[in-house]
Amino acid sequence: MADRSQSEPALVLFSERLTNSAAFGTLFREGMDLVEETAAYLDGEGRTDAKALERSVSLTYATESMRLTTRLMQLASWLLLHRAVKEGEMTLSQANREKTKVKLTAADPGPGDMIEKLPQQLQDLIARSMSLQARVRRLDTTIHAPSAERAPIGNPLVPQLNRLKAAFEQ
Repeated sequence: MADRSQSEPALVLFSERLTNSAAFGTLFREGMDLVEETAAYLDGEGRTDAKALERSVSLTYATESMRLTTRLMQLASWLLLHRAVKEGEMTLSQANREKTKVKLTAADPGPGDMIEKLPQQLQDLIARSMSLQARVRRLDTTIHAPSAERAPIGNPLVPQLNRLKAAFEQ
């Protein structure tokens, strides 16, 4: 029997195709839009909102806006890194090495009772950034899961056919 492994196509790894998916494209756009929206709020209406806060809440505002910015910059770095994979500018293994610099657990928000005192728009941005972070973490786990050592599988029906052949030859 000839060795067919050289003529058979290689397995397509789902994790390597995720960055080309519509889901990744949507996640990328949502992430970048959230970064822009947050920057616009913090540079505009957010400054006005911050000035109207009590001193203790103002400190929470400053802390949470820094955490939010840090979280979004880490997420944007991850998204841009994986867009580079999609565009063919780097391989998934290169991205895997580079992503060690990105902290997907960066800057979780403070206690909920303090967040509740912040302006509603900032609360919404924090909640949306946490949702985005959770989605990126799940995708990161899927994309960069260690691949198990795979033996060449050939035709998966051969073992069953051999059993049938053996059963009827008797």
